[in-house]
Amino acid sequence: MAVQRYLTDAEIKQFVDDLDHDNNGCIDYWELERKLDQVHKEVAPKAQPHNLHHASQPDEARHDFLRGVIGTRENRIPRAQFEQCVQKWEIPSLEQDRKESKEEDDYLKRMSVWRRIRAFWAVKGPKISFMALVVAMMLAFGIWQLVKYITYDQYRPAFGWGAVVSKTAAGVLYPTFFFIILSMSRWFATFLRRFYFISKFINWDLSQSFHVKMSILGLFFATLHAIGHLSGSFVFGSMPSRQDRVAVIVGADAVPRAYIDYVRSLPGWTGLTAISCFYLLALLSAPPVRKWSYEVFQLGHFLMFPIIGLMMAHGTAGLLQWPMFGYWLAFPTFLIICERTWRIILGFMPFEAQLEVLDDETVAITANIPKTLSTCTENTVQVHIKADGDWTNALRDLSHRNQRTIIKIGLDGPFGAPAQRFYDYEYSMVFGAGIGVTPFSGILTDLQHHELERSLSGENARDTPEAPSRRPSSTSPYADHRRVDFHWMVRDKNNLLWFSDLLNKVSRAQQLDSSHLDIRIQTYVTQKRKQISTHVFRWLLEKHRTDSHPKSPLTGLLNPTHFGRPELGGILEEHYADMCKVLAERMGEKEGPGREGGNIEGVGRGKGDKDEVKVGVFFCGPPVIGQQLADRCAAVTARARSEKRKIKYHFMIEVFG
Repeated sequence: MAVQRYLTDAEIKQFVDDLDHDNNGCIDYWELERKLDQVHKEVAPKAQPHNLHHASQPDEARHDFLRGVIGTRENRIPRAQFEQCVQKWEIPSLEQDRKESKEEDDYLKRMSVWRRIRAFWAVKGPKISFMALVVAMMLAFGIWQLVKYITYDQYRPAFGWGAVVSKTAAGVLYPTFFFIILSMSRWFATFLRRFYFISKFINWDLSQSFHVKMSILGLFFATLHAIGHLSGSFVFGSMPSRQDRVAVIVGADAVPRAYIDYVRSLPGWTGLTAISCFYLLALLSAPPVRKWSYEVFQLGHFLMFPIIGLMMAHGTAGLLQWPMFGYWLAFPTFLIICERTWRIILGFMPFEAQLEVLDDETVAITANIPKTLSTCTENTVQVHIKADGDWTNALRDLSHRNQRTIIKIGLDGPFGAPAQRFYDYEYSMVFGAGIGVTPFSGILTDLQHHELERSLSGENARDTPEAPSRRPSSTSPYADHRRVDFHWMVRDKNNLLWFSDLLNKVSRAQQLDSSHLDIRIQTYVTQKRKQISTHVFRWLLEKHRTDSHPKSPLTGLLNPTHFGRPELGGILEEHYADMCKVLAERMGEKEGPGREGGNIEGVGRGKGDKDEVKVGVFFCGPPVIGQQLADRCAAVTARARSEKRKIKYHFMIEVFG
């Protein structure tokens, strides 16, 4: 862990100069108070209730706070004495924070090529592998059709090069449309998440991006298919000199055929209508249209149903080969029809929910859902939505700021299972950035809920008011517990308000002696502050806690908040040192009661893995941070291997969006 460096002499002098406006060689109390109010207004415009800004005692609380930090009741302090006082505050150096930020920015640049590739693959590998599989299928069917129509003698003499082009494109379109439609199925995505290796390989949380890519490819090859027919096979097939060869394929009673006959045929008019609808759907799906009106974007997607029907009918005539397109479309289309039908049914069963605006960009919807549906905590579900378009902005505008509004909602789902491998590990590290923390908020809620159930179950049945339950008498901190290190990075401290109630609930639970959960919450505000006074007072306000007001006056959180980006290397090194102690405890290298350890409910350790520690590292946020984290996990695992310790950090990328 990097050594913490506090304010330098130069920084302290700069801070004191910023306070001493009259340049009289002393710091007046009123100067300090004015700067506190100025900084507090800047960094905490939406401050949580606290004694520092409570309406009933604003002046008294502020005076007590300032007198406490300067350590005197005098109204004027000499500069030298005040500088000594500032040194005792132990405020982290702003210069060090900038240096560490620069080192973090240069981290990827300093990595070797191999490590950079490995980190990139840890974050992007599954996506690339799956796309490679899809592209391979597209190429395989396209090449199959290409070879078939080049080598078979009857097709080119009748329909020329157009048959080769159109049927090659058709071969590519078989798997393309299969995946386009399948990527729209949320039921299928939820089903895949039940299987660890499949869900690791096929990250269906990226289905929207995948759907767009496949749609663009589908439109391109559908256009190529149409060009091959309209300017190739139809032209050659209507030539009088080729009618004998055409008769070999379509039958003697079907010739002669004019160009318009091909257009009017079932394959002709269904194909032209389908591609026209496809182009219209693509136009209505363009980002400007979606931003202008999400409703138009949604309505445009209803065109997919006539498109699918037309494409199924397109090949039924079997003009050139056995019609197989309909079989490719049948399964995913059936899933989509069932899902949409069920969604319509649920639309007639709305129920009440509370809509609350958390900040300028985020709203929360909380509802008690019907008992026929399940969620992580009894029957209460909460979702956070970032305002980033017309629909989400309209949703935010439904609620009055800082008030809760009752709305009617319908619920379809829940689908998927973010961090579905979370319960496979006794030791987990969670790194979330911004709204990316959302997948893990449910995990914390679920852990708390199950811990409460456990404390109220038979395990504590013998408790009495005179003898309440306590943590097992073992002096080992590693026996019979589950540890989660939760790190959340936000740009602005107001973003911490999104989950402040949940985080505080978790923090309070950690103070219970009976808790078998060890959740260590660390929050980080990464927004840079250039002014030294803002930096100093921000830290002072954050560190100010009292027994009557244990929450931060800035964030409203019980847990400490750091200003600046987390030092990922130091965090993992410190965690690794703790895991070495865990391993020593299990191996019996350390004397003391409880060294046999315990078995956490839902997490089993067999006889063969008591000498092994597996840590799940879950991340949801910008890929550049994920690549750094993946590389550091690999480095710590390699260190454990070199030290002959069976400690392994498993990095897992999660997606929210």
